Amino acid sequence: MSEALNIALLQCDLHWENPTSNREQIEIYLKNLECIDLIVLPEMFTTGFSVTSTHLAETMQGKTVQWMRLIAKQHSAVLCGSLMIKEQGAVFNRLLWVHPDGKIQTYDKRHLFSLIDEQKCFTAGSNRLVVSYKGWKICPLICYDLRFPVFSRNDVGYDVALYIANWPDTRIAAWDVLLKARAIENQSYVIGLNRVGEDGYKALYSGHSQVLDAGGSLIAMAPENETGLIELTLFKTPLLKLRKRHPFLRDADSFKLRN
Repeated sequence: MSEALNIALLQCDLHWENPTSNREQIEIYLKNLECIDLIVLPEMFTTGFSVTSTHLAETMQGKTVQWMRLIAKQHSAVLCGSLMIKEQGAVFNRLLWVHPDGKIQTYDKRHLFSLIDEQKCFTAGSNRLVVSYKGWKICPLICYDLRFPVFSRNDVGYDVALYIANWPDTRIAAWDVLLKARAIENQSYVIGLNRVGEDGYKALYSGHSQVLDAGGSLIAMAPENETGLIELTLFKTPLLKLRKRHPFLRDADSFKLRN
């Protein structure tokens, strides 16, 4: 088990519906990274949150998946982010968790954003993903999932809840509050990575990418409206001490999720 987990979060603008340009700019941002265990990219990092342009969806054998394998190998780190993936006649907003050895684990976004009819173009996922990596248990989730605490509930003893997003500035106050709430109620580190800039629908994004500890205290936050990397290290011992001192999770209600 590793006491420390070294993380890099890329808060950036995204080229609208242009996978090639987005891959190229991400390579530039990441080129000087060293000694990192986990690299996190925003939701739909190849296109922006373009829910109607499903013709841009790729396959699991496509260019972006192969590119992610290459980047993960180059940096000897897990690379994660989501993009449109087509499979068996359906399109998913799929998070890919790509290991340095090329192994891939996936999570399909469960809660689709009905305010702009995401559900009309994408198929919802049903199951959470909890990955074990270097002795840490991490639960990666996507954007709108943040509003639904039952789905995020820490009934499996994860150490980190990770949310990647295209969360607009008009509702950024909710983003800040909900990330803090998820950390406190689940007694876990919480990572929230959001984009900046303006998308093809003229929606504005201010970032507010941040990392909180299991008590809801802010560890790190990206500058508002700026592109850049947050690099930080999470430590296991403070998390375990907090849970031992205040074992609130043992009193949580039991439940089963239904599709």
